[in-house]
Amino acid sequence: MPWIPPKARQIYTLPFIPGSTWREGLPAGPHSLRRFRRRPPGVFRLHKKMMFSPPRIKICCISSVEEARLAIAHGAAALGLVSHMPSGPGVIPDALIAEIAAAVPPPIATFLLTSLQSAEAIAAQHAACRTSALQLVDFVEPKELAHLRRLLPGVKLVQVIHITGPDALEEAQAIAEHVDALLLDSGNPALAVKELGGTGRVHDWAISRQIRAQVHKPVFLAGGLSESNVAQAIAAVEPFGLDLCSSVRHDGKLSVQKLSAFMRAVRGAA
Repeated sequence: MPWIPPKARQIYTLPFIPGSTWREGLPAGPHSLRRFRRRPPGVFRLHKKMMFSPPRIKICCISSVEEARLAIAHGAAALGLVSHMPSGPGVIPDALIAEIAAAVPPPIATFLLTSLQSAEAIAAQHAACRTSALQLVDFVEPKELAHLRRLLPGVKLVQVIHITGPDALEEAQAIAEHVDALLLDSGNPALAVKELGGTGRVHDWAISRQIRAQVHKPVFLAGGLSESNVAQAIAAVEPFGLDLCSSVRHDGKLSVQKLSAFMRAVRGAA
C-alpha cells in the first residue's frame, strides 16, 4: 500500500484537476475514489449529507520528501516542484524532483514547474521528473501546447498567467482551450530577468475574478497569499485552488505553525 497519511485518507476522494484519474495504485477502502453524479462546477458531494466547494491547496517550492509529507499531512492536495528558473525561490535539481514525485501517492498531484517553452524540451524534462502535471510558468505557443498534448496525453497542463494588467484577461481567454487549468500569478515575464513566480506580491484580484468568471477552466490563485488575506482572496476571486510558498515557511523551510494557521484560515473562509 502506498503511504497515505490519515488526513489524506479522509479528505482526498476527488481528483485535484477535473478529468484526472488517480485510481492506479489506490487500495480499496473508504479513501478510494468514488463515482459522482454530474454536478454544477465546483460543487462536490463527499458524503451523503455534506456538500461544499473549498479551494484546493497547492504548496509550492517543496524541497524534500519530508516537506512533501508535511504538506500532505496538513491538507495539501498538490505539491509544486520547481525546476530551473531565471529568478525566484525553491529551485531544486530534476533528480530530486523525480525522487519526491515518486514518493507522493495518488490522489495527491505533483506539479513540475518548468520555464521551458518547447514541447520537445518540456516532454524530455517530464520524462526525467515524472510528475502528474506540468505548470508552464512562461508563455508557450498554442502549436507547442498541441504538440505537448500528443507527446504527453496523460499529463495535465496548467498555464500560468501573470497578472500585470487588463491584457491578462485576453491572454487567458486565448490560451484556456489548450490547457486543463490556469494559474494566476504575480510575475513579470517582460523584465530583463524574467519573474515567473515566487514574487510574494499580491496582484489585482479584480482581474483574476474576471478571468475566473469568463474562462471555463479551473483557476488557481497565487501571489502573496497568506493567513491574513486568504479569506479576502477566496471571497474576491472564488478560485478552484490556491497556490502558496513563502507564507508557510520560516527560514526557507515549511513551518508546521504557519501551515496550520493558513489551513485554519482557509477552512474559516470556506
